[in-house]
Amino acid sequence: MSKLQSIKGMKDILPADVASWQHSEAVMRRVLEAYGYREIRLPLIEKTDLFARSIGMQTDIVGKEMYTFTDRDGESITLRPEGTAGCVRAGIQHGLFHNQQQRLYYLGPMFRHERPQRGRHRQFHQIGAEAVGWEGPDIDAEMILLVSRIWRELRVGEINLEINSLGDNETRQQYRQKLVNYLLRYESQLDEDSQKRLNTNPLRVLDSKDERTRKIIAEAPNILDSLDSYSRTHFEALQEYLSAAGIQYRVNSRLVRGLDYYWRTVFEWSSSRLGAQGTVCAGGRYDGLVEELGGKPTPAIGFALGFERLVELLSLQTNEMGVDVYLVMLGSIAKRTGIVIGEELRDAGLNVINHCGESGIKSQMKRADKSNAQVAILVGEDELKSGTLVVKPLRSGREQISVAKDRLLEAVRDVIDCIAVENNKPSKGIEFNG
Repeated sequence: MSKLQSIKGMKDILPADVASWQHSEAVMRRVLEAYGYREIRLPLIEKTDLFARSIGMQTDIVGKEMYTFTDRDGESITLRPEGTAGCVRAGIQHGLFHNQQQRLYYLGPMFRHERPQRGRHRQFHQIGAEAVGWEGPDIDAEMILLVSRIWRELRVGEINLEINSLGDNETRQQYRQKLVNYLLRYESQLDEDSQKRLNTNPLRVLDSKDERTRKIIAEAPNILDSLDSYSRTHFEALQEYLSAAGIQYRVNSRLVRGLDYYWRTVFEWSSSRLGAQGTVCAGGRYDGLVEELGGKPTPAIGFALGFERLVELLSLQTNEMGVDVYLVMLGSIAKRTGIVIGEELRDAGLNVINHCGESGIKSQMKRADKSNAQVAILVGEDELKSGTLVVKPLRSGREQISVAKDRLLEAVRDVIDCIAVENNKPSKGIEFNG
């Protein structure tokens, strides 16, 4: 009998990782609600026509990636590949947009049948937010500020913001034709995917990662030169808001989104630490989508943030930063004392892991090394009787030292600073009260 395994591209989230997911989710909920967003819970399955009409028949998502089935009633249904279309459908269906403005958010799994690779799975998880009913650039700026606050709350390190404007629908169509006319001159030199997109979704050619195609794209017409006057004024005002708020950004005129409903403002947050799949959060305006799906003309903007990539980014940062201290504790008395020591070290600004469970010193030291901690502190009953503790550097060839308990914080600081100097890294810069 063959061994049962998860379906390709469907990844289990194991207990060791769940805490990071829960923490990230809690922070994002708190930030969203601080800006007035309310949660809406949406079905995993929608009518296929919803995505065909909203995302666009010529997009890769609708054309190649959706999980689409015929149910027992003969109706075509699809596992949701993204959240905006379902949120807009729900808002129209339940009258949430009738003479109202709404700030909504949702979270959960999405599904796309694409080639699994690092940072890209067939079941993936997003948290998304939609602000419906506001036309001006101030809501665009607020949404970007909201995401920026999420990064700060989660202590995400290096992450870069790019913005662009696609203009209104007419601008987009005119630019599309200009781009096609330009690319046709180089059609045979484009990569295979770009040649296919040239006749179906040419703006996606601007997303190509192929080096030869990118050189051709570099000389392509600039969409910002084609903006209508309203979109230009809107985009300039957005930049003024972001600059006033101290948000660092780069205007990238090649930035497009893969969904047909986007126009005017689009934005993307990415990190080079994640390699080719570096986008963590992306979004933009979709002022025509509510009307396209049967509602009244209504301006709107939204974003989606990928949990898998965010958690991976946080994990990479943890590994790079390392844990400061791993507490090795031997015996019940040492554990009671060690727990208190751990709290004192955290109060001083250190990241500390307490060893939990019953293990010998050899096993605990192995776990300490695996944790990437800078220092291990050995708390044993013999040490406690003598009033001393052992501080053992783990990322240095320095010898372990015994220190009096009332000098522990100072000794740990000195060891961590010395390790930082040896490894050409900035010191911890911890403030001590002891």
